[in-house]
Amino acid sequence: MESRKFLCFLFIFFSLATLLLVTWINLPYSPPTDLFHPKRLDNYNPLTKPTRHHDHDHASDIPHHPLDPLTIKEINRVRTLLSSHALFKNTSPYALHSITLEEPDKPLVLNWKKGDPLLPRKAFVVARVKNKSYVLTVDLTTDEVDVQKTDSTSGYPMMTVEDMTSATWAPLLNAEFNRTIVGRGVDLTDLACLPISLGWFGQKEENRRLIKVQCYSMKDTANFYMRPIEGLTVLLDMDTKQVVDITDKGRHIPIPKATNTDYRYSVQGLNQEMEELINPISLEQPKGPSFVVEDEHFVKWANWEFHLKPDPRAGVVVSQARVKDPNSGEMRNVMYKGFTSELFVPYMDPTDAWYFKTYMDAGEYGFGLQAMPLDPLNDCPRNAYYMDGVFTAADGTPYVRSNMICIFESYAGDIGWRHAESPITGLEIREVRPKVTLVVRMAASVANYDYIVDWEFQTDGLIRIKVGLSGILMVKGTPYDHMNQVSVQENLYGTLLSENVIGVIHDHYITFHLDMDIDGSDNSFVKVNIQRQETSPGESPRRSYLKATRNVAKTEKDAQIKLKLYDPAEFHVINPNKTTRVGNPVGYKVVPGGTAASLLDPEDPPQKRGAFTNNQIWVTPYNRTEQWAGGLFVYQSQGEDTLAAWADRDRPIENKDIVLWYTLGFHHIPCQEDFPIMPIVSSSFDLKPVNFFERNPILGTPPNVEKDLPVCKATASA
Repeated sequence: MESRKFLCFLFIFFSLATLLLVTWINLPYSPPTDLFHPKRLDNYNPLTKPTRHHDHDHASDIPHHPLDPLTIKEINRVRTLLSSHALFKNTSPYALHSITLEEPDKPLVLNWKKGDPLLPRKAFVVARVKNKSYVLTVDLTTDEVDVQKTDSTSGYPMMTVEDMTSATWAPLLNAEFNRTIVGRGVDLTDLACLPISLGWFGQKEENRRLIKVQCYSMKDTANFYMRPIEGLTVLLDMDTKQVVDITDKGRHIPIPKATNTDYRYSVQGLNQEMEELINPISLEQPKGPSFVVEDEHFVKWANWEFHLKPDPRAGVVVSQARVKDPNSGEMRNVMYKGFTSELFVPYMDPTDAWYFKTYMDAGEYGFGLQAMPLDPLNDCPRNAYYMDGVFTAADGTPYVRSNMICIFESYAGDIGWRHAESPITGLEIREVRPKVTLVVRMAASVANYDYIVDWEFQTDGLIRIKVGLSGILMVKGTPYDHMNQVSVQENLYGTLLSENVIGVIHDHYITFHLDMDIDGSDNSFVKVNIQRQETSPGESPRRSYLKATRNVAKTEKDAQIKLKLYDPAEFHVINPNKTTRVGNPVGYKVVPGGTAASLLDPEDPPQKRGAFTNNQIWVTPYNRTEQWAGGLFVYQSQGEDTLAAWADRDRPIENKDIVLWYTLGFHHIPCQEDFPIMPIVSSSFDLKPVNFFERNPILGTPPNVEKDLPVCKATASA
């Protein structure tokens, strides 16, 4: 029995390690000793190589800007300093959960100019040593290491990739688990398992890092997510890798068939009708793209400039966004820093195998760690520029996530502005301008779900932040293969998508941290209420009209906004210290898109942890320690260190350095069109100038003319 178990362990370990590392990290497989070494960039197939990617050895990178991410040399220096520090020296086990730049103080960065000496470089390190969590600062100038133990609040650091990978194979060392899998009719060689964060639901989960593992059958399909081994849940101690409990309440539920679940083009078969549906399309730029990326991270395009970097937790970080004033030529501050702060994804099934599925994708798994290499010509168009991320393994070894971000110009026939005069005026005028935008894109595959995040910059000063959802549903096995078998009283907690497959109802909330600096750091938040006014008798033929009333938020609670269709308002961030020539304060406004609000009970444990979704808009005073809406340590946290807890202090925010928080929300009731893989659904919100410019800032934009465009002829007429 022991020898059989050992052989099974070896086979499954290498199979799952390969599968998960390719699926979750998308690195080419190599022996475990090389998994996290910097990825070489000289072995790409030139036919698929991105057209604008600086192929170079990242080991030679040097920082040029105070906000540039840590380089491989710097990470290795941090690793060396920590290995000789008393906390880590001769200590086992320990893990470095993240090594990132500790950004210099904001005033220092704002005062820094290109050509100035680089500000002192420091690393922000989160570590686990002997099952305790620590935050450390490593000064790369002085080699000093400052250690802060952080067990004062609940929660654990973001999982490492090694945490996630080891959790999936650890159950295979348990004989009861192996017997259960075989008893379900699944060959161990067809097994795929996922590490599932378990939230927090009571004291029995305290004082140790736990994770739940659920498994699927990979037989006959790449889409194993559609073949759940329903009701089987393993509770695992993440530090000891020991199985704490095994629950198996789904033995009567069949594993769904693999038929029609595979989504790969290579297995779809030729479909002539679909092949001829759309002819190839591409944006051609005969003079090349209009943007440049200086020193690897500083982007300049049209009237915009900003700093851009990958981050293991946030994914994409946009900093020091400035737009040029068409009148003065001055580059004016709009936003100091913007990024995805947290994603909250609660599933709406209270049963034993599902109630805990209330993911915090950034704070638990690392939104940037799950970013997949983008696919040229499909994720990003021709002439895109690709940016790599440099992240670290649990032992501090740096590795490269290639093609993590792409930057490209987009034109889809949209109009920037237009006006044509009616013939009755006698003026033969028709003025139209095309809308070309700059897009910064990242796609994260957090196991089954894919998130596409776009930061879109427009020449009129608008920033559009868009989130797209695609990928594969997390589904539930069921005995039913037709709705006529389901009684009216029974709650499926979702939709029957295919035989024995239920798509469970769930929500997605994506909260953004937006440190707005409108022409300076001292700003105010203004709620502009739009209300109906009644006319006085005899005053007008009209009975009613709308009036806008401006209300400046004095404290944090004044700025907590729940969007209401029949109580409309605009939401402005203004600089009260600077006005236009006619006296309006300069500003930007948040323009909400289609969004959803949480309907969960505020005292429900997942909602207490996700309380930052209680409002769609929050405003807080700038605090460099308040960046993550779910708290610094999210894993198994109890919700006492969230945006909602900080804002409850009701601090002054008028004419202060303030941070705007905005949450996009989606309610998702699955439908059959989401099976076996879902078409993208998206939502967005805008940061739009409001009295920021003296007039239309793109009035002088030239129109397209035929001589500037390439002549492309179809190979055959329709």
